[in-house]
Amino acid sequence: MALRRGFKSEAERIAARLREDLGVGAAQSVTPDNLAELLGVEIRSGDDLIPRSRFVALDELQPDAFSACTFRPSPDRVVIVFNPLSAPSRRTSDLAHEFAHILLDHDLSRIETLGDITFLSCDPIQEEEAAWLSGCLILPRPLLLAAVRRGATASDIAKRHGVSETMARYRLNVTGVARQHAARRKGRASAG
Repeated sequence: MALRRGFKSEAERIAARLREDLGVGAAQSVTPDNLAELLGVEIRSGDDLIPRSRFVALDELQPDAFSACTFRPSPDRVVIVFNPLSAPSRRTSDLAHEFAHILLDHDLSRIETLGDITFLSCDPIQEEEAAWLSGCLILPRPLLLAAVRRGATASDIAKRHGVSETMARYRLNVTGVARQHAARRKGRASAG
């Protein structure tokens, strides 16, 4: 499924505007806590709301079935609930994904059932948009460019910004930064 024309640029602009609102440089990431404060969103661990054993049971039924979700208990209150079993690096991505849904004003549109658990989800196009914007929020292209120019690897970027190495590698590839950096190195090697 392809993103609509111009969406990737729009997502970069949204992420840049948020970094500006937070007083964070173009080559810096934002944290879920920064976003929560700016947007007035409450972040809660799922085991604050239901027993942790329910998450364990769900994970045994279908691993990674639940990562995070957004609730609007009232018009002026937005709460993101995350899976307490997720690694901190996964949690960063999951929370950024939920913030992307909020920023893009996505609606919960489908009722899903897994075992005896019923939940709402977004349509596939909205999921793809949120996935792209979340990457722009936590690993913006200017940050990736600056990092590779300093010699940072995907592993270095992941550790520094609290994301998985898979996410760092993905963003390096989809933004074209890895290809651009490789071409630049090749050009220097040919010239030298």
